[in-house]
Amino acid sequence: MANRFILNETSYHGSGAIQSIAAEAKSRGFTKALVCSDPDLINFGVTKKVTDVLDAANLAYEIFSEIKPNPTIENVQNGVEAFKETGADYIIAIGGGSSIDTAKAIGIIINNPEFADVRSLEGVADTKNKCVPILAVPTTAGTAAEVTINYVITDAEKNRKMVCVDPHDIPVVAFVDPDMMATMPKGLTAATGMDALTHAIEGYITAGAWELSDMFHLKAIEIIARSLRGAVDNTPEGRADMALGQYVAGMGFSNVGLGIVHSMAHPLGALYDTPHGVANAIILPTVMEYNAPATGEKYREIARAMGVKGVDDMSQEEYRKAAVDAVRQLSVDVGIPADLKEIVKEEDIAFLAQSAYDDACRPGNPRETSVEEITELYKSLM
Repeated sequence: MANRFILNETSYHGSGAIQSIAAEAKSRGFTKALVCSDPDLINFGVTKKVTDVLDAANLAYEIFSEIKPNPTIENVQNGVEAFKETGADYIIAIGGGSSIDTAKAIGIIINNPEFADVRSLEGVADTKNKCVPILAVPTTAGTAAEVTINYVITDAEKNRKMVCVDPHDIPVVAFVDPDMMATMPKGLTAATGMDALTHAIEGYITAGAWELSDMFHLKAIEIIARSLRGAVDNTPEGRADMALGQYVAGMGFSNVGLGIVHSMAHPLGALYDTPHGVANAIILPTVMEYNAPATGEKYREIARAMGVKGVDDMSQEEYRKAAVDAVRQLSVDVGIPADLKEIVKEEDIAFLAQSAYDDACRPGNPRETSVEEITELYKSLM
C-alpha cells in the first residue's frame, strides 16, 4: 500500500513572515480577500498587523469575524454568505484553529456547493474541487491548522464536534510568524503548546505512523519540549521555536492521524466549551499509560526527545514511565490542571465515552479500545 503525504504549496517562517502576504496575493492574481478572524484578535489589534500589510499594498478586503472559539455550523454558514456577498476570490485566515478551520469549511463549500449542508463534510468528504485559496496566518502555536488537511466544526444542536478530513482544504500558503503569537496570554500559550505536543506524540504512535511521519513527530517533540516553558514566559526564542515545532508536528499528524486523546478531548469542547489544548493536556499522560503496551520501543524515543537522560540504559518499563513522567511534568510546569474534576459532570460520562468512541480520531489509536474502557479512562481523570 502506498503512503500519501500532503503539505502546503508554500510556507514562510520567522519574524516578519506576514510581510510576504502582499507579494503572494499579487503574484497569484487575487483581487479581494475575505479576512476571517475572531473578535478578540480584532479587538487586541492582532488582525490589524495583517490588514496593515494589505492596506499598504492597496489590496482590497472585508473582514468576517463571526467565529466562536469552537466554531459552529452557523459560523460556517454565515461565512459562506459573507464570501458571496463581498465578491472575494480568496481567504486570509488569521487566528488559531478556530479561524482557520472556519475558513477551510467556507472555502470547501464555496467551490463544492453540493456540500452546503455543513454536516455532510464530516469524516472524509468526497469533494471534487480544491477549496477557495486560503492564506493562513496562525496566531497560536498549537493546532497547525495552516498545514493540515483536517478541520473541526461543532454541531451545537447535537453537542458534538465533527472532524473533517479533506486534502482539498489545505491552505495554499502559510505565514508562520512568531510575532503574531507574542500577545498570547500564558494560559493560551500553555494550552496550545500542549495541543501541539499531543499532535506529535499521538502522530508518532498512531496506527498509521511510518518512517517519514516519525521524522517530523520526533523532531517536533524535541522542539516543543525545549521551548514551551520559554514560550509561556514569552521569550523570543521560545515563541520562535514553538511556532516551528507546532508546524512540524502538523506536517506529520495531518498525514497519519491521531488517537483517543483527541477523541476524548473533542466532546469536552463540544459539551463544555473546554479549550481544546487544555483537554488534550489533561488527558495525554493518562492515555499514554493506557497505550504503552501497544507502542513497542517508541516511548524510549519519546523520552529521549523530551530530554530524558540515560534512556538506553533503562528497561522498557522504565523508559515508558520516564516518557509519561516527562510529559506530565511539562504540563505541570506550564500550569495545566491535573484532572477533569472541574470540567466533567459524572452524569455526562456515558455520553462523553460514546462520543469519543465514535470520533474520527479513535481508529488511529495504537491500542484497540471500547466504550467501556474509554469510560474508565474518563473516570480515572476525575
